[in-house]
Amino acid sequence: MTINAITNSTGEITHYCSIFADITERRAAEEAICRLTYNDPLTDLPNRRAFMERLEDSLVISRKNNQLCAILFLDLDNFKDINDTLGHDIGDAVIKETASRLKMCIREDDLIARLGGDEFTVCLTDMCSAEDASTVAQKLLDAMSSPFILDDERLYFSFSIGIALFPEHGESTQELLKHADQAMYHAKFSGRNKFSFFDVSMAQHALNKTEIVKHLRNSMGSDQFSIHYQPIVNLETGMIDKAESLLRWTHPELGYISPDEFIPIAEDIGLICELGDWVFRQSASQVKSWQEKFKENFQLSINISPKQFQNESCDLQEWTDFLSQKALSNKAVSLEITEGVMMNEGPMTEQRLGMLKLAGIEISLDDFGTGYSSLAYLKKLNVDYLKIDRTFIQNIHINHDDQAMCEAIVVMAHKLNIKVIAEGVENEAQLNFLKSVGCDYAQGYWFSKPVTSDDFELLLSENEAQLH
Repeated sequence: MTINAITNSTGEITHYCSIFADITERRAAEEAICRLTYNDPLTDLPNRRAFMERLEDSLVISRKNNQLCAILFLDLDNFKDINDTLGHDIGDAVIKETASRLKMCIREDDLIARLGGDEFTVCLTDMCSAEDASTVAQKLLDAMSSPFILDDERLYFSFSIGIALFPEHGESTQELLKHADQAMYHAKFSGRNKFSFFDVSMAQHALNKTEIVKHLRNSMGSDQFSIHYQPIVNLETGMIDKAESLLRWTHPELGYISPDEFIPIAEDIGLICELGDWVFRQSASQVKSWQEKFKENFQLSINISPKQFQNESCDLQEWTDFLSQKALSNKAVSLEITEGVMMNEGPMTEQRLGMLKLAGIEISLDDFGTGYSSLAYLKKLNVDYLKIDRTFIQNIHINHDDQAMCEAIVVMAHKLNIKVIAEGVENEAQLNFLKSVGCDYAQGYWFSKPVTSDDFELLLSENEAQLH
C-alpha cells in the first residue's frame, strides 16, 4: 500500500490518496525462485549451493572459536541399479525416504544437504572429538538397515561414508569436500556399508584409481589377465571335487593389481560384463580339460557381479550356449552370487536367476552371514550351496559363538537340501570342527592358496595319489 498527500494551491493538505496492490503472487514467485535456488526440489533439503554457503559460514565460526567440525560425504551403494531395473519413480521414492531417515539422525544445528543424484553431505559442528563423527556416521548407517517398502518391493540400501575433519584434513570448503569424497571411495572399495576417515594415502589412491581406469580400458583383451584356482575339498572323502576361479591382473608397469581395487572400477565404468564373460569362457574351457584328465564331474565355481545380472548387455544365455558347444554339463560350473544380488532383486535379476536354475546351473550364495541372510530368499531362489564367510571361520576353534553360528548354518542348510562350503580354513583345528558338524566342503590356505592352472593340476595329481 502507498499513500500520497494531495494539497491545494496554498499548499494545504486536503486529501490523501491510498493505492492498494495485491502482491501475493509476486511474493510467492520470489519465494519459489529462492527455494529453487537453495533447496533440492525432491527432498526439500538444502542443495549444493546452499550447503557450500552455509558451510563457509560454519567454518568461519569454527575457526574463530577454535572448534572441531566434520564433513561427512555419503553415497548410496548400488543405487544406479534401482533406476536401471525398477525405474526412476522408485529411485525418487528411495531418495526421499533416505533424506527423511537422515534428518532424524542429526542435531538441529548441523547441516545436511543433497548434492545431487544419490549423494548427500552432512556438516557436524562444535564437536568434542573425532569420536563424535564416528558415532553419527554409525547412526546414519544404522538408519538405513531396515528395508525400504516401495510398491510391494522390499529393498535394502546402505551408505558408504567418507569423513574429513576441520582443520586437520583441510581448511577450505573445497578441500574438505574433496577429502571427504576420497574417504567415501575408500569406504566403498573396502566393502561398502561402512565409514572411513580421510588420510593422506587416500589422495594417492585417488591418483592410482585414475591410472587403473586408464590402464584397465587399454588392457582388455590382452594377456595381462589370468585365472588362478583355489581348491574346494570334499570333507567326507578328502577329494578336491571343485575349485573357485579367481581373476588376476598383472600390469607391465603397475605390477599386480588386487581384484578388490580393479573389480569395483570395472563395475563403475561398464567393463565388468566383458571381464566376466572372459572369465566364464576361460573357466569353462579349463573345467572341460580337467574333467577329461582327472574327474568327469569336476566343477569350477565362478564369481558373478550383481552388475552382470542388472545389465541388459550381459547375455547370460550365451553362457549356457557356450557350455553346450563345449559338450559340458551345465553342472560343470557353479555361479557364486552375493547377498547383495538377492537383497535388491529386481525383475531382471529374478528372471536371469530363474533362467540359470532352469538350465541346471548350480548357484552358490557367497559370504553367507555377513548381510541380511534372509531365509525367504533362500527359499525363493533355491540356491545349491551356502558359503560361510571366513569371518565366522577364523576363530571357530576357540570361539563358542562362532561354533554355534556355523553349526546352526550347517543344520539349517541341510534341512533345506543345501550343501555348505566353509571359506578361509587355515588350520587343522578349524577343519576338524567343520568335519564334526557335518560341513560338506571347505577351502582356504590350509589346503592351498589360489594357484595357476599348471600348479592346480599338480594339486589334483597329488590329491589322487594320496587317496589311492
